[in-house]
Amino acid sequence: MNDGWPFPVDRSAFPNREPGPINLQRYAGQPAYSGIATFLGLPVCLTPEDLRAGNVDVAVLGAPVDSSTGHRGAAFGPRAIRGDERYLFHNNTEWTNASTRVKPLSELTVVDYGDAAVDMFSVERSLDQVALLVREIADAGAVPVLLGGDHSVLWPSVRSLAQVHGADRIAVVHFDAHPDCHDEIYGHKATHATPIWRLIEDEGIRPQNVVQVGIRTPAAPDNQLFNWMRKKGIRAHFMAEIERVGFHAVLDKVIAEARENADFVYLSVDIDVLDPAFAPGTGTPEPGGLTNRELLPAFRRICHETHVIGMDVVEVAPHLDPGYSTALNARRAIFEGLTGMAMRKMGITTTNYLHPVASGEIRFPLA
Repeated sequence: MNDGWPFPVDRSAFPNREPGPINLQRYAGQPAYSGIATFLGLPVCLTPEDLRAGNVDVAVLGAPVDSSTGHRGAAFGPRAIRGDERYLFHNNTEWTNASTRVKPLSELTVVDYGDAAVDMFSVERSLDQVALLVREIADAGAVPVLLGGDHSVLWPSVRSLAQVHGADRIAVVHFDAHPDCHDEIYGHKATHATPIWRLIEDEGIRPQNVVQVGIRTPAAPDNQLFNWMRKKGIRAHFMAEIERVGFHAVLDKVIAEARENADFVYLSVDIDVLDPAFAPGTGTPEPGGLTNRELLPAFRRICHETHVIGMDVVEVAPHLDPGYSTALNARRAIFEGLTGMAMRKMGITTTNYLHPVASGEIRFPLA
């Protein structure tokens, strides 16, 4: 498992124990800011045998890699997303999505799968370890949810899922302020700005199955890259299109495009797709982005209305956030995604489903 590393030593199978999820919380109902930080206070699995014994639906994996970006700090993203909760309690099976009244953690078995090993001196070795654990999760029949880390982790994550499901059957829905379509940056091919190029040119993901949302940076794409994206057939929805027709119309198009030529969807979200007002804690903020009131329902709809086999939320750099809104929005986006998966499992088929009472379609009954 260590691929020739002298470090680290994998201790996940020691000591010998019966396989299955492990609850690390000492007390029931303790505040979320106490105890050992796992994602939403959920039990931990350390091995594929744990995943299978627990009949796990979703496994959350930390990918604390940020050495492929010039703006460091995203390596602390997984800890922040897991642990920077302020008020919720760890009776998580009762957590209810306010818009749908669905309790995703009672419908799905969700666990924390710990972190991938990181070689702080090698992006490539680190990404190989991410690929290894994503493959373990997928082979066990669960959906991997990656906590970044920088956006380079998109490449190994989709690579592993393509090995399981087939590259030509996967659509990648990519929310980002940046296209991440470069071939290389300063001679380096494994960076946070190159995963889309790598997936298309190296892993066989069809360009027409790459659907991008929110691009708006003045730095890229330049005309050469812009024309490469067009010629390849990437479905890129710039903020200019959202300004012209509105976010909801674009989201309907995104879902239709993701389903057009693919059986499965991988959902990737760089937190900088949000306007810096909602996500200041990221290394490459871009003004004029999405609001969280746009992104959160989009996560829920995509995970409900398409067959999502993996997702990531990346580029959370908590040291750049004077509050904790970036980690809060990242964590809530994943919760919305879990809600969408739960709705799909429950057999809800209504497009853009909202609970009729919560949405005001039906009034509360009079006493």
